[in-house]
Amino acid sequence: MTFKMGYIIIKTTFANKKDAEEAAMKILDNKLAACIQLSETESYYRWNNKTERAHEYKLEIKTSGKNYQKVEKLIIKNHKYKIPEVVAYKINKGSKKYLNWMKKEVAR
Repeated sequence: MTFKMGYIIIKTTFANKKDAEEAAMKILDNKLAACIQLSETESYYRWNNKTERAHEYKLEIKTSGKNYQKVEKLIIKNHKYKIPEVVAYKINKGSKKYLNWMKKEVAR
């Protein structure tokens, strides 16, 4: 799916903090996001017909819809998971000052 207009949050997870931090910095260094939040999380999921549990590091990447493909490509290229989670959702509302700041940061 592609997002042509507006702002989105892209979510992905990594197995360790170092990989999550490196991905976040690559995304920011390429000016593909205004802000990225990193947090620890517990994931429960199905894999190879088994229920699994993993301690992971989640990135929430705030960017413009036009950057989705570039961010997805960067995540997949630099990820160790066979099928990394890369999902996005639209930001439907936000404070005017925050959205204007995002616009300024991702328009460079």
